Amino acid sequence: MSSKPIVLGGGCFWCLDASFRLIEGVVSVTSGYSGDSKSTADYYTVASRATNHAEVVKVEFDPKIISLKEILDIFWAIHDPTTLNRQGNDVGPEYRSVIFYFNSDELKIINQSINEVQKLWPNPVVTQVEQLKEFYPAEPEHQNYFANNPEQAYCQVIINPKLSKLREKFASKLKEQ
Repeated sequence: MSSKPIVLGGGCFWCLDASFRLIEGVVSVTSGYSGDSKSTADYYTVASRATNHAEVVKVEFDPKIISLKEILDIFWAIHDPTTLNRQGNDVGPEYRSVIFYFNSDELKIINQSINEVQKLWPNPVVTQVEQLKEFYPAEPEHQNYFANNPEQAYCQVIINPKLSKLREKFASKLKEQ
């Protein structure tokens, strides 16, 4: 099986990680950082805003099962792409809506997807689109955070409602549990 990657940021990486892990055709999800140098790619440096990194997830998917367009449809549904540097109570440039692409074919699909999703929102989509320079995996404690910390307050109050919405809207795209 040959998978394809895309790197997405839309708020806290824990939310995106938990969401994409549920999707059929997603081979792996890795929480991490993109947008700055390796020397600033750690949780505390990013959270202190001493860096230009965004919290992101690298989603490896099987294009025979799910397309990039479908991955993006899910991405738009699980965050608000119209709020600049903010998702709910998570505020700052590290929580920006951003797509890091690998090649011009992906860029074309991304731009078409943005044009389509803009029709659904009354406010402008502010998602940044950048060619990926580097992806730095987050520390082990941030990988699969929701599954490893289901009783943590952030998981209960923030992630669970997003997963409920995802399960309802994309039931046909979910892995069998």
